[in-house]
Amino acid sequence: MTISPLFSDTYVSGLQRNSRKLGNVALAYAGRIKALLGSGSFDLVWIEKEALPWLPAWIERALMSNGIPFILDYDDAVFHYYDLHCNPLVKTILGDKHPALMRGAALVVTGNKYLAKFAKQSGAKHVEILPTVIDLDRYPAPIQRSATDKSLPPCVGWIGQRSTASFLEPYKQLFERLLSAGQARFTAIGIDALSLGLPMESIPWTEKTEASSIASFDIGIMPLVDEPFERGKCGYKLIQYMACGLPVVASPVGVNCQIVEHGVNGFLAETPEQWEQALQMLLVDEGLRQRMGLAGRQKVEQHYCIQVTGPKLTKLLIDAASA
Repeated sequence: MTISPLFSDTYVSGLQRNSRKLGNVALAYAGRIKALLGSGSFDLVWIEKEALPWLPAWIERALMSNGIPFILDYDDAVFHYYDLHCNPLVKTILGDKHPALMRGAALVVTGNKYLAKFAKQSGAKHVEILPTVIDLDRYPAPIQRSATDKSLPPCVGWIGQRSTASFLEPYKQLFERLLSAGQARFTAIGIDALSLGLPMESIPWTEKTEASSIASFDIGIMPLVDEPFERGKCGYKLIQYMACGLPVVASPVGVNCQIVEHGVNGFLAETPEQWEQALQMLLVDEGLRQRMGLAGRQKVEQHYCIQVTGPKLTKLLIDAASA
């Protein structure tokens, strides 16, 4: 396999600092065009969502006119960037981009039913649902917390990017109340929380420390708004929390309702009152946290790990390449 990322690690890190350099974007697109033009030597091209964001489908198809089959892989409803855009020109030029790409793909792999439904309605000839997963080798089975951990209030944690940190804003006052009362600590991985006005400690994200940082939490949270794009999310952070043996609290949006079994491995909370009630229950009951965390870990081992889905994906790739 040859891996060809669109953007460099440096560019992606800059996004977290709200820093963008057009020169880096131009180089990235030039590199991607070169990769597509050279794809004729492969048996299969596997594309994450789209090859050239914000450019029409016909350009991508022209660059892949060598007849090599391609797979599209979706874990976000990125098609709504175009078909629901506020600018009519964008909707006109790009609104049908993803449906057009899906119709030409040998296979469309989606992370949930919402994305699969869109692909089927777009005319994709072969659609498969494979959930977002983690690698159990990177998330070893959780162990009992030490006495030192118990000397501090439980930690409520979140992992994400600057672009999704706005989902935390509606719960800022709740976090402040629990923090000032000494009932909880709050930590965010991947953002500078204080600069965004959130009462949370910040941990820088790195691939190497990601799992251990999440494991330092006691509760994992995933608030969302109930909007079209969010319904296409695949709940990766929930799966990460559960892999670390954490109970979770999440908004009942999209696939969250499948991942979270309310009252078993966590709670689904819609209103601020429900969020407060769920957090309070978990904060005061260590036994409940342990039981829900164990149930979550077991669900990940059964359904949301690469050890389970890897063989399925391998077969899909081989079948698509030989079709």
